[in-house]
Amino acid sequence: MFPRALVLLLVVMNLGALAWWGLHANAKPAPVPTTDTGVPSLMLLSESEASRQKGTSEEMAAAPVSMDATPRCQTLGPFASPDDARRASDTLAPLVGRIQQRTDTATAATGYRVFVAALASRDAALEAVRQMAAKDMTDYYVVTSGDQVNTISLGLFQDLANATKRRDDVRKLGFDARLEPKVGQVQQYWLDVTVAPDFDWHAHLTGFAGIDAKDMPCPSLR
Repeated sequence: MFPRALVLLLVVMNLGALAWWGLHANAKPAPVPTTDTGVPSLMLLSESEASRQKGTSEEMAAAPVSMDATPRCQTLGPFASPDDARRASDTLAPLVGRIQQRTDTATAATGYRVFVAALASRDAALEAVRQMAAKDMTDYYVVTSGDQVNTISLGLFQDLANATKRRDDVRKLGFDARLEPKVGQVQQYWLDVTVAPDFDWHAHLTGFAGIDAKDMPCPSLR
């Protein structure tokens, strides 16, 4: 009888111990923070770029309007000097899609020559200049060699207006003065631009004389 009571007591004691441990188990510890307080968490580069590209609706509304899907491409010029082309580029840069300065070589007038056409002989040319001197004309000489022999040179001019005035003044004195451009190779300076179809460059390049715009294929700027 006593052994059975002892066994029963041990069973009750074990059940009591199990119940106590179940009720007094340690609470699950709180997770340890990955960074110290006040220190921003790490972000992957791909996550950062995705965040920047998404932006807010306000930022998207404030973004500049993109160039028309079918822009117009033009070349502007020729400008008289690299400085002129640079100043024009600075003016247009905020207004156009793309801009590129280009230098080209072309055959153009480098000045203007005023002269009396070749006379029949050197004596005839000398007689003509004596008559000019008698009418108080200056700045002339007889060409003595080359393909212009026996012509009377009346001057070389950079400006067409000055050359025209010289020719007309000599004609008033009774001499057959002529004017022709002196042609040579010159450097020309251009700006190739991509603009909106309705862009008016005249309104912005008012300080440059002798320039024009020509349409050009857009692929050359891409």
